[in-house]
Parts: sequence; C-alpha cells; structure tokens
Amino acid sequence: MATKSAEIKAENAPDGGERYVLTGEWRNHSIGKTLKEFEQLEKAEGQGRLEIDLSGIEGIDTAGAWLVRRLMSAKAHQGREAVLTGVGGTVQELIDVMPEEAPVPPPAGADRRPLFEKAFTPLGRMMVDLGGDFYAAMHILGSAVRGAQLKFGRGSGVSPASVVTHIDRMGVRAVPIIVLMSFLIGAIIAQQGAFQLRYFGAEIFVVDLVGILQLREIGVLLTSIMIAGRSGSAITAEIGSMKMREEIDALTVIGLNPIGVLIFPRLVALTVALPLLTIIANFSALYGAAVVAYTYSGITFDTYLSRLHEAVDHSSVAAGMIKAPFMALVIGIVAAVEGMKVGGSAESLGSHVTASVVKAIFAVIALDAFFAVFYSAIDF
Repeated sequence: MATKSAEIKAENAPDGGERYVLTGEWRNHSIGKTLKEFEQLEKAEGQGRLEIDLSGIEGIDTAGAWLVRRLMSAKAHQGREAVLTGVGGTVQELIDVMPEEAPVPPPAGADRRPLFEKAFTPLGRMMVDLGGDFYAAMHILGSAVRGAQLKFGRGSGVSPASVVTHIDRMGVRAVPIIVLMSFLIGAIIAQQGAFQLRYFGAEIFVVDLVGILQLREIGVLLTSIMIAGRSGSAITAEIGSMKMREEIDALTVIGLNPIGVLIFPRLVALTVALPLLTIIANFSALYGAAVVAYTYSGITFDTYLSRLHEAVDHSSVAAGMIKAPFMALVIGIVAAVEGMKVGGSAESLGSHVTASVVKAIFAVIALDAFFAVFYSAIDF
C-alpha cells in the first residue's frame, strides 16, 4: 500500500477564525512535498483563533510532531491562539515533548568561553592527568617495594622463571642492537673529537673525552632510551592488550594481584637487565672509539688503554652505573601505568603505547639531568 503524502489546507472556521486541516502521513519520509506550503502558512499573518485539525492524520513521528509544534509557536509569536483538535492522547504527548524553539548550534569553531578559561583549561587538565599518573605510579612503586604480592592479603615470592623470561626478552635479545648503537656512538664521538682536537695538537685527549662522556652520561642514557622504546612499548602493549581482553579483571576476580603477577616481574627484570646492558654498551662504545682513534689519529690500542686508565677513575664508572636501576624503574613504571590506562579499542592501545615511549624517554632525560645537577652539587 502506497504511503499517502502529508497535506495541509487552510479553511475558514465557523467562529470567524482560521482552521488548518492536516491529512496523510506526517512522517520524515513523507513531509518533503508539503514543506514549502507549510512554511507559507506558518508565516501567513491573520487574526483570531487558529484551529489545527489533526483528525485526518494517518501517522506521525517526531519530525511531524516538531512541525506541528513549530507552527503553534510561530502563531503564538504573532499573538494568536493555536488549538489542536482531533488529536489522540499519544499524539498529544508526542507534540507536547517537542521544544518550542529549535536549539541553534554555535558557529563552527566558535568558542564563547572567557579568555581566562580558554587559556588555563588545557593546563588544568594536564595537571589533573599528571596527578593521576603520579598517583598510579606511586601505587605501583609501593606495591613493588612491599614485594611480589601474588595474592591479595597474602605475600608470596615471585616466580623466578617469570623474571628470567623477561630478562631474556628485555636484556639478552637487546644485546645486538645495544652493541651496534654504542659502537657507532663511540666511533662518532671519537671521530668528531679527534678532528676538533687536532687543531690544538691534543688528539690524545680524545680518549679522555670518550671515556668520561661515555661512562658518566652517554652510555646509560642512550641505553635507557633504547630500552624505553623497545621494552617499554612492549610492556605497555602486553598489559594494554590484557586490559582490552579483560584478563586483568579476571586476575582480580580469582584473587590474584595484577601488579604482583604482571608488573613486578617486569620491574625486576628491567632493574637487572639495564645495568648489565649499560656495561655492554660502555665496552662497545670504548672499543668503537679505539678503532676510530687508531684509524684517524694513529693512537695504538696500548696507548689508548693507558690513557683511558689515567683519565677514568672509579667515580666515573659509578656515576653512570648508579643511574641505571633508577632509570629502569622509571621506564617500567611509566610503561605499566600507560598499559593499565588502555581502554577497549585498538586506537586506545596505540595512543597509550606512543605515550608510554614519549613519557619514558622524557622521564629518563629528566632523571639524568637531576643526577647531573646532584653529582655537581656533591662534587662527585
């Protein structure tokens, strides 16, 4: 059966007023043909009482009810009384819930907030987010300091097999890329230093430059940045995917502590692996520098080692190695916090993995700057 289009006719009422008769289907798909006529009647001026007869309507939806309500509001603004007749209870209720005026959306790009609010709202949100991240990080750190609490209310040791597995993934498998990166970094520093010191006839001091810079700063810093990008992102992705599949909620339901089961072994593995990788990176960088020093400056390996022993003391080695466990904790905690914040979508997982890497690298550099200032203050 074909749908009857909506129609509206204007008639004279017996009491001298006007009467609009609505017939047909007043639904979204059938009111298009009568909209032009409807708008003309809506704008038409008149006097006296207006009767809107809905007895001929065969069906109505929110679009039709809104048009009727709009017609009544337009006539009310003209100072005329609009009365509905022939309307059932359901249709009356539908028309009554329609707003008298359509809400006008603000222009695209318009922001009517005060300048103070617009300027400081992003800062306030950032501070709230930082506060939430700090609270979550302290919760994870506190749980780690307390110990590997696998079950709620019952402290128990973490599985050594889990720690060894993560040491293999985060440490052993990272050795090739750490060795290659550190070798190249040491070679580049030695090459650039030799070229500059050659003007002063002091090429031998390139050994001092590479040794002190690598052992105190560059070795642990670049190793931590590499681990933040490699292992930190992996931790966030693993924990985030578990969060998406509600595996972390399942651990909580069966009485296991997700921090003790998932995060604590990774923190222990990072704390063990990063100092060892730093030692490997230092040896690789010093070897790369020795190769370049021999190639470009003719400094033999015996001379290189002799000068290195004179330039570097135990404090230089300790200054870099002391930073490594702290940087490992920072990387692991930041990665775990971002992993626990993952929502239920792949987009959320990707954004938090990216945020994990960026925040971890920033935190590592900030921590290195803090140690540099601290060492300078205590003359270490």
